[in-house]
Amino acid sequence: MTEIIWGLGTSHVPSIGAAMDNHKSEDEYWKPLFEGYAPARKWMAENTPDVAVVIYNDHANALGLEMIPTFAIGTADGYNVADEGYGPRKVPDVLGHPELSEHILVQLVNEGFDMTVCQELDVDHGLTVPLSVYCPDPGEAWPCPVIPVLVNVLQYPQPTAARCLALGEALGRAIRSFPGNLRVAVFGTGGMSHQLAGERAGLINEEFDRAFLKDIETNPTRLAELTREDYIREAGSEGLEMIMWLIMRGAVGDDLQRVHETYHVPASNTAAALALFAAGTTA
Repeated sequence: MTEIIWGLGTSHVPSIGAAMDNHKSEDEYWKPLFEGYAPARKWMAENTPDVAVVIYNDHANALGLEMIPTFAIGTADGYNVADEGYGPRKVPDVLGHPELSEHILVQLVNEGFDMTVCQELDVDHGLTVPLSVYCPDPGEAWPCPVIPVLVNVLQYPQPTAARCLALGEALGRAIRSFPGNLRVAVFGTGGMSHQLAGERAGLINEEFDRAFLKDIETNPTRLAELTREDYIREAGSEGLEMIMWLIMRGAVGDDLQRVHETYHVPASNTAAALALFAAGTTA
């Protein structure tokens, strides 16, 4: 049977990718962040999935502000790396898994989630940076095919945290019902607390972030009860991205064990974190 073997919550700060691309991960500024990733990277390299489902948000690179679906899924054979204004990252393009994508799509629609379907999609740092956190040296190809799941965290009304947790639970059921013996990893990306503009630009709330990191393991229901306004007030306008971690958490389910956690301030002007959970028989 198809199983989810681990879930990863990770920041997708673009400068993290730039630090790797420009060989700066050993620089004084960046070294503490990447040292924090090391135990998780070692464990994930020893527990490789057949497919990764990456929950992320497009940053108006593939989908312009004139069209922002609440939830979307990619069903293509592959996804090119987006040009975000300074050329595409020099990382491999992404191979898709259309069969599992289509299965997930049907199951989610059957459960009442009206997904937008992306049959063509360029993927930006929201997806490629988490892949680099997982696999810093992919060579000519990433270790496995990827299914992109996109979430609107840019424009009001964003989905509620409760809806994201429910989507994650439905996603977990969809993955596990796929015929075959695939091993699947689920990534929840974004955050932690940060605000890029306005009077509170530069906001970082370590107390809120650390409470979130605890509750994402032990009490996701509490996080799902927080409103959009709660997240924006406590974590900043861009910190609302943290609701995407709840989709990962819902998919993994409660049979899980924390493998590794790290928290670092700042990565650029953002609080950055990683939380890795083994699921099911892997736990």
